[in-house]
Amino acid sequence: MPRPASQRLRHDLRAILADGAAFSLMVGVGETYLPAFALAVGVGAVGAGLLAAVPPLAGAVLQLASPGAVHALGSHRRWVVLCATTQAVSFLPLIAAALWGYAGFGLLFVIAAVYWGSGMATGPAWNTWVGTLVPRRMRAHYFAARTRIAQAGTLVGLLIGGFALELGDAHGVRLLAFALLFAVASACRFSSSRLLASQSEPVPLPANYRSIPLLELPRRLRGSAEGRFLLYLLSVQVAVQIAAPYFTPYMLEQLELPYARYMALLAISFAAKIVALPLLGLVARRFGARALLWVGGLGIVPLSSLWLVSDRFEYLLGVQVVAGSFWAAWELASLLLVFETIREEERTSILTAFNLANALAMVGGSLVGGWLLDRIGPSHGAYMTIFALSSLARAVTLLRLRRLPRVALAPLPLGMRTVAVRPDTASDDRPILPSLPQKPAGPGALDRELP
Repeated sequence: MPRPASQRLRHDLRAILADGAAFSLMVGVGETYLPAFALAVGVGAVGAGLLAAVPPLAGAVLQLASPGAVHALGSHRRWVVLCATTQAVSFLPLIAAALWGYAGFGLLFVIAAVYWGSGMATGPAWNTWVGTLVPRRMRAHYFAARTRIAQAGTLVGLLIGGFALELGDAHGVRLLAFALLFAVASACRFSSSRLLASQSEPVPLPANYRSIPLLELPRRLRGSAEGRFLLYLLSVQVAVQIAAPYFTPYMLEQLELPYARYMALLAISFAAKIVALPLLGLVARRFGARALLWVGGLGIVPLSSLWLVSDRFEYLLGVQVVAGSFWAAWELASLLLVFETIREEERTSILTAFNLANALAMVGGSLVGGWLLDRIGPSHGAYMTIFALSSLARAVTLLRLRRLPRVALAPLPLGMRTVAVRPDTASDDRPILPSLPQKPAGPGALDRELP
């Protein structure tokens, strides 16, 4: 017997919240510590850095199948559940490798590519699907609450991981601790998959659903305000990734930080971001998203070079607080400004294509940093070089920021999906997966939520 509409809605809303918590706990306890695991099994600093940045490109290529798969399955839900389950399964070989005590770079790369591909493929489809479940009148408040739950889940997972690895180190069972963390992460994603499967799907496919050819996107965006904005986002991604993937090797190998301190540096930047977001939302309402983007865009420029000043733990904690605050401003402003309108029937396809461009930008920056680190050698001076170069590249992106048009927006509370937590960037909320208006909005309109 079908459930009454009100009962079905309550179940869906609770399941969406629980899914967000389970997913975020997986990110905090599992994905965040993959580079540290690579170092623990002897992959090396360059390999660990590349594992943090290159597999998302492979994942972005794999997720290009998303629009066609949704159409073939005739359902967004079926595709999302399949991908979520695949992501949960991807942790199983990591558990085996940790128990075995060995994992080569090639194996880790394949596992990470499957993890990212399945994870990224859920995003655009989930976004389109969930827009049919949550009533428009309550989206802003609901997704703001979901964001807080998800951020708390990531932070809890981060703390659990740090303490578990510190305890494992103290008792000489570091790899066993990694195995337990990956097992928890897998269980969380399996739970998330079940929660997704339990939700209803009133509109399996939007009317006139179509898949836009990948090569058509540049033509549609060329010379437009949206195109200039996306180019700015991509240029920042390149600049940041020169250094971001290599902070973990720097902290664990060069500074030889215990896992507890490593976790503390990650956690405090993430906590600073959580605390700053409500205030930044008020700033966006008062002065506009473009002004907030300038605050964030200027603030992130010197962040990586601040690591050149001192390696004292207390100082680095302060740097991470500043980093979390400025990255919160940049991310919130970017999310408010990204994609003015995308028709519902094209949404999954366009977001999938942008994910690929975003991943290419990530890899481009990380390869520059990795090449320098490899050429100079993983010395203290080499890390200082890539940190300084990243700041210089970020400063150059301000030239693109100047070209952005003024856009009048009415900012609303947004939900964001934390994909990873990294030093210098506080957290990594990518790919950008906005849930956009079902009908084209006029100038100044904004009604989007993000998972």
